[in-house]
Amino acid sequence: MALMKQAYNLFFKRSSTFALSIVLGAIFFERFFDQVGDAVFDHLNDGKLWKHIKHKYEKNEEE
Repeated sequence: MALMKQAYNLFFKRSSTFALSIVLGAIFFERFFDQVGDAVFDHLNDGKLWKHIKHKYEKNEEE
């Protein structure tokens, strides 16, 4: 119960800190969700994307 009281006093007691915590939470959640989505997409399409196969088609400058 003490943890809930601390969270209330820290985040929810004033409207300004409540709004700020919602905005910051949304920003961090969006970044996390985007990174996880990209990682899952890359894993599911491993070997099919240009960044995985471009070495087969690009010429080396040494040649």
